[in-house]
Amino acid sequence: MQMNPIRRFVAACLLLPFLWAGASAEDAVSPDLGEAITGHAKTTYADLIRLVVPDLKADSEGYYKGGSPVEMRHIAGADYDSSPPEASSVFSAGVLDVRAGGKDRLAMLFDLGESPDSVEGYAVLALYDLTGKPKLLDAVNVATDRFTFFRHPAKLSLGDNDALMISSTHFNSSQGYMSTPLILARDDRYEMIDLINTFDENVCSYRRSQDLNFEPLSDGLPHAAIKATITDKTVPGEEQCDEPRPQAVSNDISVTYRWDKTAARYVADSDAFEKLAVENAKRF
Repeated sequence: MQMNPIRRFVAACLLLPFLWAGASAEDAVSPDLGEAITGHAKTTYADLIRLVVPDLKADSEGYYKGGSPVEMRHIAGADYDSSPPEASSVFSAGVLDVRAGGKDRLAMLFDLGESPDSVEGYAVLALYDLTGKPKLLDAVNVATDRFTFFRHPAKLSLGDNDALMISSTHFNSSQGYMSTPLILARDDRYEMIDLINTFDENVCSYRRSQDLNFEPLSDGLPHAAIKATITDKTVPGEEQCDEPRPQAVSNDISVTYRWDKTAARYVADSDAFEKLAVENAKRF
């Protein structure tokens, strides 16, 4: 059964206060979909979404519904491909001004609902050129879990291009699963830099959290390097439990992504995040 889009949105928003990223970056905004976009008095944000979901219409309650979106790839590759919803619902959208190849563009993230053949949702990250008649440049599915939204802040400025940070998550009573697609806007197209997985656990004897932060590094190169750090922290519980309480510990795990001119992409300087993901999977 598909989750009501309002519930999907509310569940995602409940997590936003915990997603601070330590960087000089910018937040996304969530405009009214019926609002006109800047510089285009006759074009609304809903009109931009219609470039992805052509038959999108507002219902009697003001919610936007339509059929399947245009064909698109998954940002993380073919292994993550899933079918789009046959009936799309859009409750809200995150909007962000970005730079791609030195040009001003608009990024928009909106959730269409649940995929019929996957446990993940189906969330579209679209890229628009608004210099003339609004034009859709690229659209990718960025959902890697049930609830997907821009992180806070949502982008890093790397020179002529920006990197976008998105969170995709689900949770239960004691565990929270989060994946963070780190995405580059370049040459009017989205490219995956990395998919970073973190895992939080809250049980009687301890709380273990993994907070992810990003920082651009000014190294004099046309494509600034990106330092990503996961602070893996365990705090003992205060209640009487059946199992012993662990000691308090905090450990920073960092990976730096630098531009590889030959490969024309960002490359990580270590596999530390992959090793942490393997360790986390053993605790699921």
